[in-house]
Amino acid sequence: MAEQADLILHGGDIVTLAEHGDERGEAVAVKDGTIVLVGPEQEVLERWRGPHTVVRDLGGRALLPGFIDAHGHLGGIGLQAVIANLLAAPDGDVTDLAALKDKLRSWAATPVGADSDWIVGFGYDDAMLAERRHPTRDDLDEVSTDRPVLAIHQSFHLGAVNSIGLKRLGYSTATPDPEGGVIRRRELAVPPSYGEPDGVLEEKAFTPASDLALVGLPERELLMLFATGAAKAASFGFTTVQEGGTTLANLKALRDTAAAVPLPVDVVAYVKADEAISSTLDDPIGVSDEYVDGVRAAGVKLVLDGSPQGRTAWLTEPYLTPPPGQPEDYCGYPAVPDDALVAKQIATAVERDWQVLAHVNGDAAIDQFLKAVEAAGPGRRPTVAIHAQTARKDQVDVFARLEILPSFFSMHTYYWGDWYRETVLGKKRAESISPARWALDKGLRYTSHHDAPVALPNSIAVLSSQVTRRTRSGHVLGPDQQVSALDAVRAITINAAHQYGEQDRKGSIEVGKLADLVILSANPLTVDPEQIRDIKVIETIKAGTTVHPPAPTDQASGTPSTAPTPQWGCSC
Repeated sequence: MAEQADLILHGGDIVTLAEHGDERGEAVAVKDGTIVLVGPEQEVLERWRGPHTVVRDLGGRALLPGFIDAHGHLGGIGLQAVIANLLAAPDGDVTDLAALKDKLRSWAATPVGADSDWIVGFGYDDAMLAERRHPTRDDLDEVSTDRPVLAIHQSFHLGAVNSIGLKRLGYSTATPDPEGGVIRRRELAVPPSYGEPDGVLEEKAFTPASDLALVGLPERELLMLFATGAAKAASFGFTTVQEGGTTLANLKALRDTAAAVPLPVDVVAYVKADEAISSTLDDPIGVSDEYVDGVRAAGVKLVLDGSPQGRTAWLTEPYLTPPPGQPEDYCGYPAVPDDALVAKQIATAVERDWQVLAHVNGDAAIDQFLKAVEAAGPGRRPTVAIHAQTARKDQVDVFARLEILPSFFSMHTYYWGDWYRETVLGKKRAESISPARWALDKGLRYTSHHDAPVALPNSIAVLSSQVTRRTRSGHVLGPDQQVSALDAVRAITINAAHQYGEQDRKGSIEVGKLADLVILSANPLTVDPEQIRDIKVIETIKAGTTVHPPAPTDQASGTPSTAPTPQWGCSC
């Protein structure tokens, strides 16, 4: 034999997702991190087994292409593991404001919390709290009157601070709302008084609070966020992840970290569009199709509105129930009111061959985005509508015409489906959130994502939510938008590879592609759809090497102190 494989996998359900040829295989041979043969077990063993080949029997488990994160925030995944967990079930146990305050107090007493400037926690959801409201400054003053406190909403588009936090931010009765944000008040007032802030902050009023609080974390924790996030993503079967909407400083920190501490997964990064385009450099991002130390920059991210579950997304029709203090015809608001500025940012990105991702949850924001994309004309790289949560059917038609890829946050059906029906959109509009079936009917390669840290990077939950569309209460939200398990798997494998322009090397188990693989306890294509949620990720393989569970010798010892400290914030 002239050559021998490093690894042969056989004895299980092998889902190749090959776009041309068989979707199933009996065995896979891997050499030098690349798939060299997929085929009948006997043929693979005869042609590629040698004295040094590791031959592994899958024992009936399923082998799939490694999962590809169509949209998320790598640093945010690491952050989620570091600060206080304020999530509700199934990802946490915060059910009321008393529990939220206890979590913050407990975290403040930990070594990390004690060294942090702010007391900070992430993930509360007013829809899941017994009180059905946000914490206020008064609530958080009960956590501390000596240190600033920030509780971040699960959407990462809102948050609440205590009285000291408001002072740190300089928010008072004399502070007007910033453009694209709201400082919620205890009462209405007539300028020059704007009303006393109640502690709840939306969008661009919230961003300065998260920036201050997160940069105040201990430096040793900030330096390890990328590595922590990458390991967490790998534990859910992801072999390619995204840092979606970062700063130029954080992009440099990511590259420096990856050079010093090899990450277990590939990372595709997108820089905030306004910062990248305002730079005096011709290419401040360094966009490339190739990875260096497992990192490549692909383009820019725009944020055009807010969060439907937080009722800050920009809609064309009013919310079913407006937030406190808002009129009955409240429709949310744009993050960038200037249409010309949005058009300029997208046109500049297309001209510079930067891929464009745009956060558009509300249908009014989608209208703004579509107008700008049509004016800019086609680019070489796919343009992506991130979330597209309330996309109308006519807008999906335009996605198809303009070749825009929608990437749906499909887990909204579970996490906030009941909230959408009862409070946000009403029953009729809620039925068509994350309209994957409309996208398929138009021939679109839609993708699905987790948007961590908004949700855990749970690949199995991403799959289950597309197929069943079950809410927390068990209601099937929009059965007409359900898709097959095969389509759901494609949305986080081969379709996501197409989104990144990497379909020639990732997304399916085919000869010549990277051996990016995931082993599951069961095959999502053959189990009962209601049992997909019970599937476990057993092992994650990146370029032929197991990265989860991690070998003890592969554990990163830490990021060198010479690495720059990231400046943290999130536009999820």
